[in-house]
Amino acid sequence: MKSTLKALVLGVLTGIASSLCCITPLLAMISGSAGTASSFKWLETYRPHLVVFTVLVLGFAWYQKLKPKKEIGCNCAAAKPSFFQSKKFLAITTVFAISMTLFPYFSTMFYGDSNKEVSIIEQQNIQTIDFTVSGMTCSACEKHIVHAVTELNGIVAINASSESGAVEIKFDKTKIVPDDLITAINKTGYTVKK
Repeated sequence: MKSTLKALVLGVLTGIASSLCCITPLLAMISGSAGTASSFKWLETYRPHLVVFTVLVLGFAWYQKLKPKKEIGCNCAAAKPSFFQSKKFLAITTVFAISMTLFPYFSTMFYGDSNKEVSIIEQQNIQTIDFTVSGMTCSACEKHIVHAVTELNGIVAINASSESGAVEIKFDKTKIVPDDLITAINKTGYTVKK
């Protein structure tokens, strides 16, 4: 039974670790400490290995739980397992570990709609600027940057791509300057390359 509990704990930890690169920006946005957002981006490299390890560990825990018990041959009453040794706890833990592993695929829903109403701007005041940003690895990273920049006054449109590391921003140059955009992006924990 102890090996099953150890496998569960290990499965949950690796499930969380496999998505820390996407969980951290959301937690940083909620807590207001956006600078720590990309501190776990190095885990993205190991994500496939952590996902496989999570599946293997949870599979082992389920095997331990479901394998036939050896008959001892005594007439003693079987002790009822505690909640932490039950199939219910194993199922809850498995669902949690899987949801943490899949977090990057549904994390963008926590950022909400980044579109805000733009007042009428004279066409000659609209400027487009492109930045190369390091540290973005998934759509959650893109949403984190879009959310941070959209909070600024004078943003017309923004597009971020984790694949190319590019962020394109259209803004009203009478209301905001490029240095403000760089500061907003850098505050998210991702870095604008000069």
